[in-house]
Amino acid sequence: MKEYVHGGDIYSQEIELDFSANINPFGLPEGVKKRIIEKINTFSRYPDSQSRVLRERLGEIWKVNPKSVICGNGAADLVFQLAAALKPENALLAAPSFAEYEQALKAQGCKIQYLKLEEREEFRLNWRQWASKLEKGCQIAFLCNPNNPTGLTVPAEQIKEMARICRERKILLVVDECFNGFLDEPKKNSVISLTENNPWIFVLRAFTKIYGMAGIRLGYGICANHKLLDQMEAIRQPWSVSGVAEEAGLAALEEKEYIEASRKLIKEEREFLKIRLKALGWKVWDSQANYLFFQVPEDQDELGKKLKEKKVLIRSCSNYYGLGPGYYRICVKTRRENEQLLKAVEEIL
Repeated sequence: MKEYVHGGDIYSQEIELDFSANINPFGLPEGVKKRIIEKINTFSRYPDSQSRVLRERLGEIWKVNPKSVICGNGAADLVFQLAAALKPENALLAAPSFAEYEQALKAQGCKIQYLKLEEREEFRLNWRQWASKLEKGCQIAFLCNPNNPTGLTVPAEQIKEMARICRERKILLVVDECFNGFLDEPKKNSVISLTENNPWIFVLRAFTKIYGMAGIRLGYGICANHKLLDQMEAIRQPWSVSGVAEEAGLAALEEKEYIEASRKLIKEEREFLKIRLKALGWKVWDSQANYLFFQVPEDQDELGKKLKEKKVLIRSCSNYYGLGPGYYRICVKTRRENEQLLKAVEEIL
């Protein structure tokens, strides 16, 4: 069996408190639960393989042509579709970042160039340095914004410059905005508005994190290169978006109060956790997402293992490219759960 390398592995071990997966602590919105129950008798038939109603709605919300929207079985599904459709020979990745980019590209035999984000620069991406890494023959570049695992963002104005360079060099820039919904100013940090006038930008989004729909599996991409989207459609599995997922997505898009409450909670609890973790003498990065990235002293490298013995799961970041032992990531949850985590940490220190 392939080794589980992500957060959320509550199946191979007994876990009571999972801080390893960055999911909205509110769980499924009530409107989503209600819609699934209402439509339960319709799920015996095949879903619309083109997800037409959902794509139309997403087009309305983001003010883009619905033909520029593609839906998938989570954002990761679209990452693999992109790699399989393009079959790029060379790619650029910032590191550390989301592991699926590398996995999807390597599955197609792609050679990967890395821009290593340095701790001495607080793991922030320097876009000019990034541009200098776009070597001849590069066909695709991935950018996670905010980045996973650090939670740091690249300003939209800088991404605009990166996109301009990619357009000039005919390189597809894939901007992963799956955690954008947790930001204080999500629209200000999104580059979806650039897509209609620049076919060399592909924006990834998902319902997974912000709507607590990880188990339902629903993501989407926005790109004005309709030829590329047709290539992806040609290689994807039929009905990759289930009827349950489409109905859940349509209902989730109406959950305005849920989103506002989520952002408020995340902002307050992120600051609470940040203060408490720093008080332990740990280095904590200034995440803007619903998770915190931190480093423990060398004599506490086995923090994750010791917490697991208490049935508490956090995400070790030692398997991220460019990182090693002592780096961890935790999601931001409710105050009660956050205090339970802190209590467990204090008991083992």
